[in-house]
Amino acid sequence: MRRLVIIIVLNMLLLVANAQINIWEGSPVHKHVALTPYIAQSQNHTSNVTIVVCPGGSYFWHDIETEGHEVGRWLQKNGINAFVLNYRTAYVPAFISHYRLIFRGNRYPDPQDDLCQAIHYIKTHAKEYAVDSARIGVMGFSAGGHLAMSAAELFNKQDRPAFVAAIYPVVTMVESCVHKRSRRGLMGDSRTRNKGLRDRLSLERHVPSDCPPVFLVNCKDDPIVDYRNSELLDSALTAKHIDHQYLQFHTGGHGFGASDEKGSVECRQWKPMFLAWIEKIKELI
Repeated sequence: MRRLVIIIVLNMLLLVANAQINIWEGSPVHKHVALTPYIAQSQNHTSNVTIVVCPGGSYFWHDIETEGHEVGRWLQKNGINAFVLNYRTAYVPAFISHYRLIFRGNRYPDPQDDLCQAIHYIKTHAKEYAVDSARIGVMGFSAGGHLAMSAAELFNKQDRPAFVAAIYPVVTMVESCVHKRSRRGLMGDSRTRNKGLRDRLSLERHVPSDCPPVFLVNCKDDPIVDYRNSELLDSALTAKHIDHQYLQFHTGGHGFGASDEKGSVECRQWKPMFLAWIEKIKELI
């Protein structure tokens, strides 16, 4: 009986721990923005590091399982607190039509505002989740990688993440290797030709001199986001002498997230290498 009670209690705690959070509580406009926590049971090897996970999807939708919840579970298993962010995107109707030529819809800076609010929410509730508010980083995939890196470049210093992990990220909005679908998803149909906005959202152009450490990964055979996006960011980080690690794999493609099956054996090495990198830079954050 005692064992049964313990199992029931643990299951209830797990359900509570993974319950979705409305970070814009009281605002009907943002009611679909959700934050799902995956709090690690053991944090001995990561010094209480917390990561906000931003799945990709061209700023139109989310690959919420492979690049979201699966990543959260993997981080949790490895002693890292994770919060998966379901940020605002343009959504499918905006992809199949151009209604945002007339109506605003969701567009920049909505995803960035959601990420900033998520970081603020976690810091405000740090004691509740037993996390270190000074060790909150962001990990993003594809368009989510653009979102994660934009937090390090566009946010006020007090709102910036302690570190960034950008996995096969969208980077530029101006160069020939631009991922046009992500540009349209983020900027909105009425602003895709706005040169000032294109420049502002091209991450390779705005790396600050005090940028937090960056972990960068992509594959040379990526069929979705041109591999040169990551090379542009790597060059910009190098030019500013930013502490970062860049892994470029020959095979793996795109969209493998934290999967043990997707991608290639080669590209899946990013996971243990990221854990080793966290151990290496934890004294800097």
